Amino acid sequence: MQQVPDGLDLNAIPAHVAFIMDGNGRWAKKRLMNRVKGHEQGTQTVKEIVTACRETGIGVVTLYAFSTENWARPKQEVHALMYLLKRFLKNETEELQKKDIRLNIIGQIERLPGDVRMEAEQAMAATEKNSAMVLNLALSYGAREEITRAVQQIAAKVRSGTLENKDITDKTISDHLYTAGMPDPDLIIRTSAEFRLSNFLMWQAAYSELAFTPTLWPDFTRQEFYRILIDYQQRDRRFGKV
Repeated sequence: MQQVPDGLDLNAIPAHVAFIMDGNGRWAKKRLMNRVKGHEQGTQTVKEIVTACRETGIGVVTLYAFSTENWARPKQEVHALMYLLKRFLKNETEELQKKDIRLNIIGQIERLPGDVRMEAEQAMAATEKNSAMVLNLALSYGAREEITRAVQQIAAKVRSGTLENKDITDKTISDHLYTAGMPDPDLIIRTSAEFRLSNFLMWQAAYSELAFTPTLWPDFTRQEFYRILIDYQQRDRRFGKV
């Protein structure tokens, strides 16, 4: 375990941190490399940041790995991303076991290529009893699709008579999202100087603290992550109250 910096209160760690891992392609372009090289480097950052989250005691981590919109990227890039994802799942399952981390996939897992889906399902099964941390990989994920899916499921229950209109609450919707049973993210971090959520956890982010950094994801370090956590701990979260 690396040294935690002074000023970071381990008794006030957010329960759930989510990351919009942006900038892999630009990182590669700046170095006159193929975009895939940026994604490869980005997986190294994933390993470092997930380890830092585990060591600081964060209970849930969500990584925006592949959005529903990403399917529209060039086929060669999508193919390379799927290959990197499959390799990550295959190679990191043992490490997740050692760290007592449970892997969970949120999103349209049915849209993933068969071999990638099989690897994901095997990794989830292998780690399902781990309890120190949940690692959500958002794959073929889009918040609008997630909310639409939840509304469809709720509507089906109303039609079948198992749910009354009057009984539908905020919790009803939350319970039908991919993140059902998990706390909403306390903190969402986006790299690469973009200032938007990009269809990520839009329901869950209602009261999330947001942090934006110009650092491209492959250059994002645990030291910068710690600095963001320290800043988060200094914020006054009122949730609409005085």
